[in-house]
Amino acid sequence: MAIRASVPPQLVMPTSWRMVMNRLRYRKLPRTSPDRIQPFMQIRNSGLRYGAIAQLLHWAVVLLIICQFVLALRADALPLGPAKISVLALHKSSGMTIFALAVARLLWRAFNPAPPLPSATPRWQRFAAHLSHIALYGLIMITPLLGWMMSSARNFPVSWFGVFTLPDLIGPSRARYDQLHEAHEILAYTLLVVALLHAAAALKHHFIDGDDVLRRMLPKLPRQ
Repeated sequence: MAIRASVPPQLVMPTSWRMVMNRLRYRKLPRTSPDRIQPFMQIRNSGLRYGAIAQLLHWAVVLLIICQFVLALRADALPLGPAKISVLALHKSSGMTIFALAVARLLWRAFNPAPPLPSATPRWQRFAAHLSHIALYGLIMITPLLGWMMSSARNFPVSWFGVFTLPDLIGPSRARYDQLHEAHEILAYTLLVVALLHAAAALKHHFIDGDDVLRRMLPKLPRQ
């Protein structure tokens, strides 16, 4: 004969409460789509946007280039003396940093192809974008090298924030210094013009074309 254990009435859960508890127990919590999480965690480039490494390298170079022009103008306004030399030393260190970051970005890009332009982009715009990228990379790398050679021609040291000193690339020569100085300035302002055209094209894609060309280089979700 089976004996049923008696349960005090106050411990018996009402049926309605049991239904609520079961619903909470088996309820599926909402999950965020991996596609929406990915942009925040994405390190490498994808077919839709640049990864965190490419974005970091890009905006670091942009900020340093702006600083370079500020430092150059500041140095030109100062008389020859310790303050001017200090500003020029910082200008050289920043230039070498830009060169190193440009090399790093080229290496990263070799293993992480850039996202393609929107399919509706005209062929001439694709060609212009490709040409501007080549010009930007070339100018970003050649301009600091000319500055380095210019300092070597005057036997001025080039150090990286006082941590170490770079070797001279050429021997002292005032004539070479004058030529390199002029070439350095021309390429610097050419870089400024090409960078402004590049920025204008990105803004045109964003505000006129309404695509994600600019947004994919920003640390935000692309528009759906």
